[in-house]
Amino acid sequence: MVKLLYLAIFFIVLFGRSSRDVEWSEYLGGADRNHYSSLDQINKENVHRLKKIWEFHTADTSGQMQCNPIMADGLLYGTTASIEVFALDPSTGKEVWRFQDASNRKWYSTNRGVSFWKKGRDARILFTAESWLYALDAKTGKRIQSFGDSGRVSLKAGLGELSKNKFVISSTPGAIYGNTIIMPLRLSESAGAAPGYIQAFDVVTGKLTWVFKTIPHPGEKGYDTWEPENYRNEYVGGANSWSGISIDQQRGIAYVPTGSAAFDFYGGNRKGNNLFANSLLALQATTGKLLWHFQFTHHDVWDRDLPAPPNLITVTRNGKQIDAVAQVTKQGFVYVFDRETGAPLFDINEVEVPTNGLKGEVLSTTQPVPVLPAPFARQSITENEINPWSPNRDELIQKFKTIRKEFYAPPSLEGTLIFPGFDGGAEWGGAAFDKESGLLFVNSNEMPWILTMKNINNTKSISSGAYGKYCMSCHGAQMQGNPSSGFPALVDVVKNKSRAMVEQVIRGGKGMMPGFPGLSQKEIADVLDYMEGKKIATSNEDEDEDDSSLPYGFTGYNKWLDKSGYPAIAPPWGTLTAIDMNSGAHRWKVPLGEYKELTAKGIPPTGSENYGGAVVTKGGLLFIAATRDEKVRAFDKETGKLLWQSDLPASAHATPTTYRYKGKQYFVLACGGGKLGTKKGDSYVAFGLEE
Repeated sequence: MVKLLYLAIFFIVLFGRSSRDVEWSEYLGGADRNHYSSLDQINKENVHRLKKIWEFHTADTSGQMQCNPIMADGLLYGTTASIEVFALDPSTGKEVWRFQDASNRKWYSTNRGVSFWKKGRDARILFTAESWLYALDAKTGKRIQSFGDSGRVSLKAGLGELSKNKFVISSTPGAIYGNTIIMPLRLSESAGAAPGYIQAFDVVTGKLTWVFKTIPHPGEKGYDTWEPENYRNEYVGGANSWSGISIDQQRGIAYVPTGSAAFDFYGGNRKGNNLFANSLLALQATTGKLLWHFQFTHHDVWDRDLPAPPNLITVTRNGKQIDAVAQVTKQGFVYVFDRETGAPLFDINEVEVPTNGLKGEVLSTTQPVPVLPAPFARQSITENEINPWSPNRDELIQKFKTIRKEFYAPPSLEGTLIFPGFDGGAEWGGAAFDKESGLLFVNSNEMPWILTMKNINNTKSISSGAYGKYCMSCHGAQMQGNPSSGFPALVDVVKNKSRAMVEQVIRGGKGMMPGFPGLSQKEIADVLDYMEGKKIATSNEDEDEDDSSLPYGFTGYNKWLDKSGYPAIAPPWGTLTAIDMNSGAHRWKVPLGEYKELTAKGIPPTGSENYGGAVVTKGGLLFIAATRDEKVRAFDKETGKLLWQSDLPASAHATPTTYRYKGKQYFVLACGGGKLGTKKGDSYVAFGLEE
């Protein structure tokens, strides 16, 4: 008996309080999207003993892997770069099954994971590819034939005729409440985008259960914040929720963050504040009924979508606990509301902003800014903050003097500083919340971009038909691309790929590139001919006007870099901040990521651009990769001290997962690389303690 008691104590010490499995059964760890785990087997005292336990190779480097895998019912589920869904043994990484559509067709788009649902013996994996929501048997990977049309339903089911032949996909797992799954949507951001209505489907049957119109129809709330015909205008769309949805499972409330109306950078054809774009919607999860809302950017012309699902947290005020919802933004703000009423828990001021925009534009005179918490990213820069080590600093200063840089300065022909950049501030990785300490952890980018508009009717820039209209702003007239901004060169694409394969990518999209399913065969041929050098660039005077009849376009997504390829501003370029959500005060802030060549010169770590979130544990740790330097790190969640780091086979632009299986705690990362100019990878890597 004594020996058995000692043996039990040994296993408790070795494996934690229980050897029972602890799952990570939902995207970002739970319906609250808090990236939190109650596990403490790996902790501050032993984190230095972490080592790689297994590595699973997907044999697929066709795109990026941004997947936050889930562990449920004894299997680990994830996706490959071309969105093949797989199940692994959580302790060994051995493949159990892999799903590929019967057509054997590859899908090319970013994907951040899958959803898991179970009732009795019926367990399902739900995921998206192209414009479809699929349901698979969680144990076998086979399609559930009774779901929709032989295992799939269209993501356009509730969008109406305006979605026909338009780009509609989902990069983010759906949120499940009971038998309802509420789906995020990713759309084009150009004129002619589909409407971004919020849709819910029945998990069992696949039937559409409700739709919330984010571009209101006559008689609906918010209709008067648009022009009268916008709801049926084929050139006004968007206002979609692409970044993910949180669910209060006790109250049955879905918290849905939305993005910009399209076209992103000019709204002369959609005058008004444009509800429910750029808003947080509290919807009844079973019906889609609007309970309350808050709009973060009025009449957005800066691409200020809400980048991540909100965190459902509990804060303490005057000794009383309040259930709250916290939303991080690209601008570097955190807004905090009472979950039931939508009342702000910190004051929010409407601040006057510039209104002298492009001709025909009618901008909002104010924008909402929270008093607390203080911003976790800089809101502006001065001439003194131009990169001090840049070899062409004087040139950068002269450029700085010519562009618009006021807070919320509107898009302009001379160029407007977008800072924090188009990707944040906060990005799709979102924030982690620790219920023990009340701290919210946000990783952030501080990359300057310059948005320059062009007059479509008067532009003299070279173009060529459909290539000039759809491709040039990202890939350049000479197809040279802009790798630092994530846009690859196209010079050798047609030389190495068949026309049929390139057409498939154009229509379906790949990575962060949206698809263009509505292009005619003539337009596709025009693009391919240009890429093969069969067409000579001409002036836009010889081209048809833009189909949307908008007077302005933009010259592309351009990061502001020095000639060495570093940001034009002084560091930090990436940060990790801990915010006390009870008081709104910052607890600590550290640079996240480094450029080894700069550190070797004696420059302190600058931080770097980062994509993918953190995981916080009861063991006192904050795990995060996200950076371009191909490392994963563990920080002390209370102090921000770096406790451990390890090299990865490729950069992990994805949020980690942690779980306990058969008594052992693991944390797993998708190491796909390929973003920010990093090398590509194809593996999932699991770490655990040495025996």
